[in-house]
Amino acid sequence: MNGFPSFKMNLLRFLILIIAGIFGFSCNTKPAKKENKNPNIILILADDLGFSDLGSFGGEIETPNLDWLASQGIRFTQFYNTSRCCPTRASLLTGLYNHQAGIGQMTTDTGQEAYRGHISNSAVTIAEVLKSSGYRTGMVGKWHVSNTVVQDSPEKQLAWLNHQEQHPLFSPIEQYPTNRGFEKYFGNIWGVVDFFDPFSLVNGTEPVTQVPENYYHTDAINDTASVYIREFAQQDKPFFLYVAHTAPHWPLHALPEDIDKYKDRYKVGWDVIRENRYKKLIELGIIDESTYPLSQRWENELSWEDNPDKEFDARAMAVHAAMIDRMDQGIGRIIETLEETGELENTLIVFLSDNGASSESSMRYGPGFDRPSLTRKGEPIAYPVKKEVMPGPQTTFTSIGQRWANVSNTPFRYWKMESFEGGVHTPMIAFWPAGISAEKGSISNQVGHVMDFMATFIDAAEAEYPSDFAGNKIKPIAGKSLLPVFQGKERKGHPVLFNEHEGGRSVRTQDWKLVTLDAREPWQLFAISKDHTETENVAHENPAVVEELDSLWQNWAKANKVIPKP
Repeated sequence: MNGFPSFKMNLLRFLILIIAGIFGFSCNTKPAKKENKNPNIILILADDLGFSDLGSFGGEIETPNLDWLASQGIRFTQFYNTSRCCPTRASLLTGLYNHQAGIGQMTTDTGQEAYRGHISNSAVTIAEVLKSSGYRTGMVGKWHVSNTVVQDSPEKQLAWLNHQEQHPLFSPIEQYPTNRGFEKYFGNIWGVVDFFDPFSLVNGTEPVTQVPENYYHTDAINDTASVYIREFAQQDKPFFLYVAHTAPHWPLHALPEDIDKYKDRYKVGWDVIRENRYKKLIELGIIDESTYPLSQRWENELSWEDNPDKEFDARAMAVHAAMIDRMDQGIGRIIETLEETGELENTLIVFLSDNGASSESSMRYGPGFDRPSLTRKGEPIAYPVKKEVMPGPQTTFTSIGQRWANVSNTPFRYWKMESFEGGVHTPMIAFWPAGISAEKGSISNQVGHVMDFMATFIDAAEAEYPSDFAGNKIKPIAGKSLLPVFQGKERKGHPVLFNEHEGGRSVRTQDWKLVTLDAREPWQLFAISKDHTETENVAHENPAVVEELDSLWQNWAKANKVIPKP
């Protein structure tokens, strides 16, 4: 692991004061010696990270700490999410398909069982299960699995977003993390945040109304995680810590020293970066050229040389890289804290992304709902549709756009929100020195899914999944444990995986994948075991396969009350 950056002292003091003041944490107490205890579990989730953004997954971004975890653990090459923030978080936390957990779409309650916009009472979270089994539980970062409270006029909503007004609740309080199994929580209840002054920031259930002058949310998430670890290490109990990053989700906000590292790196353009990533993926053994042909670049009619926005676009990707780099730096500090407390050997760490890189245009959206118009100091925030303002500072809300999102997801097609591989395929790393017997640095092509974490953590913790919890009947677990893979064995995984989001649908078997961008469009069929990048639609040649997989999808949708949005 390479040099850990020093703490920014105002931010460190802020975090310690918040956490110590409310929870009575003493920095000076030495941890008790632990013997034969179940493993600690740390689940680290990135937000809108592309499949090939990490160095250990083919990228040119400097991620030495995550690469070190990969070199000492296992990389999964066929690991799936549910294509967007809220649904993936719901599935990941509950061990169910997201529709079963109540979040088929986003955080609006539609009144339909699969689309309530919050984790339902017929689901339990990993924190609830592990806490019941004697674990300490903590969470830092992005929650985004509860109904959002909004003000009754756009003007009042903007005043709230701009920190000109204070309101006590960002969602119903019974849906906060501390009421779903987490003893401790510091982070943002909503999804989108200003990284320098986040909206919906809370400690426990109390709104955080001021942050230090040099606050940066990625640092705060990682450094609060380290503070929690030091507290948990004092007790003779294992702990579960969920570290839910907002990086590198738009807006593109990063620190100048991090941006400077990448200021020239992306001036070579989309094609060069994408081709370099593809070659490195092959060299690393993550993909095989014969079954992962490089898909056509999105809207490749525009060359980089003819791009009138080269300066903006190169800067945008540089900021995206800087956000990931800063996240990795803080993860390094978490690893260092585990080493210092003697907890690293018996800690299971998993890292992944909630979906593929995002093609969304934050500039086009403009202010409103979760996007401010002014900073706390009253400075106007630019949404530069014409790319006339450079990304990076707090006074801009910008994003990388479709072409760079396509690059981030190399070698796949599409991006976040879609059921194609670019949306649902996540890089995943598992690290556990005391518990992974597979060869260090090995690569697994066994298929996994975010709903598998519940079963995996239950197995590792020797816990029990409940049939009833807090007076509610709980749905049977849908995920399957990854422990056999950790032990270097072939596991009996999912024979079929399904997805639906915003009308996009898919059904994947070992050999085939049926997928569509929209419920109104005909299915596309890909021989996924031979064409992992979905380059050749073979639906017309295989009508019987289309019919069979469509029937499987319809039966799954009916059983789980899935209603594709037209």
